[in-house]
Order: sequence, then C-alpha cells, then structure tokens
Amino acid sequence: MFTVLAILPEGFEELEAVAPIDLLRRAGVEVTVAALGETIHVTGRNALTMHADTTLTAVGERLFDLLFLPGGPGVKQLRADPRVRSAVLRHHKAGRWLAAICAAPTVLHDAGLLDGRRYTAHFSVAAELPAILADERVVIDGRLLTSRGAGTAVDFGLLMVEKLVSPETAQEIARSICA
Repeated sequence: MFTVLAILPEGFEELEAVAPIDLLRRAGVEVTVAALGETIHVTGRNALTMHADTTLTAVGERLFDLLFLPGGPGVKQLRADPRVRSAVLRHHKAGRWLAAICAAPTVLHDAGLLDGRRYTAHFSVAAELPAILADERVVIDGRLLTSRGAGTAVDFGLLMVEKLVSPETAQEIARSICA
C-alpha cells in the first residue's frame, strides 16, 4: 500500500487539504494527517477544525511515498519550522514524491528544490518564485508535483493518485465524482 504524509499547520487551506486527502483515500492510499503543532486538532483558515491522525513530532523521521503540503496562511508556519524543511529534504533525498499546492511551493523553494524545475503556485507568492508557470493548474517535474490553489485541488489530488497508484485508478475516481 502506498503512503502519504500530509502536514497541517494552523491556518491551512481546507479545500486544498481535504480534496487531495479524500481522493487519495478513495484510491486506497494510506494517508497520515499530521498536525504541525502539538495537538491533533488543527483549525484551517475558514475556521474548520480537522482532527489529525497524529502530530509531526510523533511521525519523527519516518519516510512516506509522498509528502504533501497544503497552502493557505499556515504556510508561514511550515516555512518557519525546521522539522518541515528536514522532512522535505529527507523525502527528496530518498527519491520520494513531493507535492505542494498554493503558497506551499515556497517551502520547496526555501529548501532549494525549485531551481531549474518546472512548477506552479498561487499568484500571491509569484514575486518569490520567479520561474512560476502561473497559467498551469498542475505541474509535474520529476517527482515534484505543484498546483495553483483551492480551485485546482481536485485536479491536484487526481494527479497524486495517478502518479502513486495508476492512471486508471485516477480516471475511475474522476468518473465516480463527476470530475
């Protein structure tokens, strides 16, 4: 079974987190939702509180097939936390998938992983990401997946399913949800 780690900081963008997590779980992927803080209850930017499976501290240095970072105002916390940078670099070094949506590609930029790569992100961080492909909904470059924002969350989740599981599974799920 494939594994995904989704890290949720306070202020995460709910749609960007929930849609991909839902689609991955429909595909039979084991998704571990880890709160960045020390409690498993994490409140998003729109006041929806999610009950995470665990905390990032409890995850430790475990490797997953894919590391997923949602966007939203909470990206500031992801960028400031050295454990997140360490997890990103550890997964990259191990040849695992990295997925970031909205403002979260800035975390990959901070880790030095976007140089010479194709990527997209939310227009609000375009000044920090000079090579952004602003018109692309989702971009894949090697084992790096990026997406623009909440409006592209379903496309992004289906891309994760396609790359982790299979194109057929992604198509089947897309049909089942009328995507």
